[in-house]
Amino acid sequence: MKRAPVWRTVHYPVMTRHLVLAGAGHAQLHVLQALARQRPATPSGLRVTLVSPSRWQHYSGMLPGWMTGAYTLADCRIDVAPLAQAAGAHFLEDRVTALDAARRTLHLSDGQTLRYDLLSLDVGSEIDTGWAEPLGPRLLPIKPLDAFATVWQALLADAARQPDTRLRLAVAGGGAAGVEAALAAAAALRNSPGVRLWLIAGRQGVLPGHPAAVQRHARQALARAGVQVCAQHAQGTPDGLRLGDGSLLPVDHVIAATGARAPAWLAGSGLALDAAGFVQVGPTHQSVSHPDVFAAGDVCARVDTALPRSGVHAVRAGPVVAHNLLASLAGKALLPYRPRPWSLYLLATGDGRAIASWGPFSAEGGWVWRLKDHIDRGFMARFACTPGDSIA
Repeated sequence: MKRAPVWRTVHYPVMTRHLVLAGAGHAQLHVLQALARQRPATPSGLRVTLVSPSRWQHYSGMLPGWMTGAYTLADCRIDVAPLAQAAGAHFLEDRVTALDAARRTLHLSDGQTLRYDLLSLDVGSEIDTGWAEPLGPRLLPIKPLDAFATVWQALLADAARQPDTRLRLAVAGGGAAGVEAALAAAAALRNSPGVRLWLIAGRQGVLPGHPAAVQRHARQALARAGVQVCAQHAQGTPDGLRLGDGSLLPVDHVIAATGARAPAWLAGSGLALDAAGFVQVGPTHQSVSHPDVFAAGDVCARVDTALPRSGVHAVRAGPVVAHNLLASLAGKALLPYRPRPWSLYLLATGDGRAIASWGPFSAEGGWVWRLKDHIDRGFMARFACTPGDSIA
């Protein structure tokens, strides 16, 4: 007699998808926050990994205030480890060394290889220091910020021990980062009479691209601080800085706050890159060549609009990138990041004041510094998190 079949329930394994967050820049903080908020509703088959070379994310907007002593280092850095924990992400304290977009793999400095289904890049940029390499240890790139913090603290300690010792310090870069760094250095070293300070602004001068009134405020602040502005090109040599007119500027240290350079490993990634090597993205900050890759912050370049590499846009694009990553996983529509016509820039002058730049409008004074301080502290408070906390 034929036995009746016995039906059994077969449990198929849940298909696991891997979201990798490479870098812990300003935009990625919003991604972690969005994952924490939606964690109860996150698909059970989703695995998230955050890769960053340090558990500390320094907020660049507060760096000038830290240089002058207005903030402690703890005031202006975010611990990303508890943020990752709250988001349900595994945190790897490591550095990306290569990316193969065709194979969907990331290679890390410790030899690990991560395969991803969806990748979010927010690794920032590097300081372009090729012009100054002959300076050797006298060259102090302002990025990475944690390395600069160590060197700057040592320089201040030396100046405090011997305030009358001659110190020739140059800051290279006429943009906002260079101007703020020069003014902060002048304020921090104001009790060292042996200090001479230059801002090497380049042929475009101070704050190119900003309104004339903002440039005027900045030049006045630099003059008050005793910073000599040099509107020339400079080249590093073993003896100092060779200026465009052929003269030599002997310097003891050069703080480099010059143009951004794309991470070298992007060149072999297979992603579509612009002429400078940055990841090309569309309005949704999705790679134009690989839809499984998103990028935000300094590492990317929009193909539809000229977007300055600024923390302002990294912060504002963050919520959009966060939405789009989750929407991509759910098969839903993506949103574009539409930059506002004008962005508010607040530049610290190191003397309890700041300069505001908003479209054609500008202002300068103590109230601008208080506004900047309020905004910066509010940003930091938003992402303050300890293990076990919720950041929703």
